[in-house]
Amino acid sequence: MIVIVMGVSGSGKSTIGKMLASELNWEFYDADSFHPSANIEKMRQGIPLTDADRMPWLLTLQEAIASLLQQDRNAVLACSALKSSYREIMLHNCDRSRIRLVYLKGSFQLIQQRLKQRQNHYMSQNLLQSQFDTLEEPEDAICVDISQPMDAIVQQIYRLLIANG
Repeated sequence: MIVIVMGVSGSGKSTIGKMLASELNWEFYDADSFHPSANIEKMRQGIPLTDADRMPWLLTLQEAIASLLQQDRNAVLACSALKSSYREIMLHNCDRSRIRLVYLKGSFQLIQQRLKQRQNHYMSQNLLQSQFDTLEEPEDAICVDISQPMDAIVQQIYRLLIANG
């Protein structure tokens, strides 16, 4: 099974994804590490990515997800997956019954505060509004309120994953 932990930058995808993977004893992957260097440089400069910029990244993620499923490996993937069309590209030709989407939902103010405290990451606060503007909330996801402590979030996701098979 693949669990995709999604949300805007600063929502806790990587932290919660790593904690969840540890709880499940699964592999963890961060979709940010699949970005081409040109995308990372644009984001460092505060330039929002276009759909054209994202396409090679999304196709690489699709290949990685398909490979994990084909090898019958369990993994947690932290990925923004902001638009429905991005999620469709990522999951194209994948067995959807073996994929769970977890949406980390938080207010602009909460996430803006988190980004102010963040260091050593290329995503700037300036891009947060762009991400919220782009975000299309998923209808088919486990939705989790991120205003609670990280441990509580991970336990909630864990319980919901177990309950939903």
